[in-house]
Amino acid sequence: MDLSYAVSEAGSGRCAVHGQRSFAAASVVKVGILAALLLRSARDEGRAPGPAERAYAEAMIRRSDNDAASALWAAVGGAAGLDAALARLGLTETAADRAWGRTRTTARDQVTLLGAVFGPGNGVLDEDARTYIRTLMGQVVAGQDWGVSAAGSGAALKNGWMPLDATGLWAVHSVGRVRVADGRRLLIAVLSEGHATKEAGIAVVEDVAREVAAGFGGDGRGR
Repeated sequence: MDLSYAVSEAGSGRCAVHGQRSFAAASVVKVGILAALLLRSARDEGRAPGPAERAYAEAMIRRSDNDAASALWAAVGGAAGLDAALARLGLTETAADRAWGRTRTTARDQVTLLGAVFGPGNGVLDEDARTYIRTLMGQVVAGQDWGVSAAGSGAALKNGWMPLDATGLWAVHSVGRVRVADGRRLLIAVLSEGHATKEAGIAVVEDVAREVAAGFGGDGRGR
């Protein structure tokens, strides 16, 4: 099994990372697709997302609907559009694939993206866009609210899972923000591959999320 994680305290800039390799993103790429859509519409075209785009966005994030993701993937310009948008948001280790679920990303980059949404921001996404993404990530349907939610309360998250063609083993990922017992809000990304089943992967991701949250001190260092 291969696993990587990153954790940061929202707004602090402090970050701890374990593992440098990239993973096929599966459905966690949908947060990036939504960010790319909002950059294109609000910042570049000076308009709010239309009713159809908002319906696709809700289905894509809350229910992880793949058809909705494919529609918005086309709207943002596919792989080239996603790469351009994520570069503007400060991601340096993510490479989009023609098949959006095979986009390669790292835990560090996923926490960078979470920081653009849940942290103070870097001025690229406006506050309306950030609020919209946070709201949808806080409303994932029952049955898809596992993962980093195990590390605290008030989770806003997006998970990804898929069997890998080469091995039949599962990639299982979770990224999001949680509030821990001392009130801090942590941004956590856990990416993993090599699980015999989706359920086995979820168990590992949740164990790691709990350990990461417990070990990330207020000074930004593991304990």
